[in-house]
Amino acid sequence: MSHAPQYDIQHIAEQAQQTIATHTLLDSETPCLLMVSGGSDSTALAYLMADLRDEGMTGPLAMLHVNHQLRGEDADKDAQFVAELARLLDIPLFLCEIDILGEAQRSGENIEAVARRERYLAANEALASMCMHEAYPVSSGKIVTAHTADDRIENFYMRSIVGTGPGGFRSMLYQNGPVVRPLLDMSREQLRAYLELRAAHDEVCARDEHNCLWREDATNAHTDRFRSYVRHEIVPRAKERNPQLTETLVRTMNLIADEDDMLESMVDDLSERAVDWIDEADQAGGCVLAVSLGETPVPLLRRLIVRILQAMLPGETRVETASVEGVLGAWQNMQVNSGYVTNIQGNLAVSANKCGVRIEPMAAFRARRKRD
Repeated sequence: MSHAPQYDIQHIAEQAQQTIATHTLLDSETPCLLMVSGGSDSTALAYLMADLRDEGMTGPLAMLHVNHQLRGEDADKDAQFVAELARLLDIPLFLCEIDILGEAQRSGENIEAVARRERYLAANEALASMCMHEAYPVSSGKIVTAHTADDRIENFYMRSIVGTGPGGFRSMLYQNGPVVRPLLDMSREQLRAYLELRAAHDEVCARDEHNCLWREDATNAHTDRFRSYVRHEIVPRAKERNPQLTETLVRTMNLIADEDDMLESMVDDLSERAVDWIDEADQAGGCVLAVSLGETPVPLLRRLIVRILQAMLPGETRVETASVEGVLGAWQNMQVNSGYVTNIQGNLAVSANKCGVRIEPMAAFRARRKRD
């Protein structure tokens, strides 16, 4: 059934532009690499960004499609669809094939985690290549993803189930380093309506071998993966109780985000005043926290510790609650717990004395103790 009568094509485009302007995601001098899978969200992103380019509201564009080699012929047809989309929109295309299953088997990691990591590694390489070709500094480029309000809501429920740290319930950021998400205020339903409306208005449209306006990933219907379970089991039931769930929960998450931004600004000040990195060039080498941090409200100190451990642990390692509590144990009754020593995740040593609280690799801690 068509969703088109519910929406206006111009309003949908303006909503994306408003999100970009409100959060200062990009401008006329921003080179943008679009991550396009061929699904409805990323296909809509390609059209919307091509229109912005044609109106002089963004810099040069390129597209990246990553074939995870998980779906055989269907994955190859996804790549063919994206190639046709890039041709129609006159956007240079990077095509990348990665054996995700093989990499997951070698590393012992979750397939989805490996796929995400490899996608973003490929995206950063493609962005650097694009910026070099277009004579832009790499630092000016953005990786543009098609995450929607639906993705944000799914993340909210996933984190509700497994737990999350400070700021986790704001869900996705509109901008995270070079990654920007201009569709984060829009629903998947809106974007599918946008594609249908484009076709109804005889706008340029790519179609697959079945004459569809986007590619469907059949694995999205499976509930044995966590996100798919939340998407197909949890969210629909929540919407039965509140049909306006998307608007309600996005508004709630934005309120959480406002408070989170304020707290993060306070942590910025704490970090500047009370954290001394042993090697500024390599924060994995550890740091010393000021004794006075014991007087800091625990919620702020906890946030600071999470930030420090994120800088010291490899990649996107999730900071464990036990690790945060292990560092907090270096203070008692707002005073440094002199003589305190513990080992936390990543084989990091936490030690405390009258000079401060030190977090460092265990090997460095042992070497220092041996010298002493």
